[in-house]
Amino acid sequence: MKVIRRTNQFKKDVRRAKKRGKDVQKLKEVIEKLARGETLEARYRDHALGGPYRGARDCHIEPDWVLIYETDKEELILIRTGTHADLFNK
Repeated sequence: MKVIRRTNQFKKDVRRAKKRGKDVQKLKEVIEKLARGETLEARYRDHALGGPYRGARDCHIEPDWVLIYETDKEELILIRTGTHADLFNK
């Protein structure tokens, strides 16, 4: 299992998600799969990012709830989570 590292911004994002009434258990389930090195199901729409998040990936916890992360053989870095508007100013 990979070591999970959370950025300070990710921690703030999780607090915001809780205030919005999001089911953070869904987020935890995805994080656990990623930490075990499992490939996510197609419904999560996992894909690589470009621009300021080049080298990172994102997956959809819900249709407008995204997790941005980086991973290698040993570590899973949780960068951000939130809506598309929160993360990409759209």
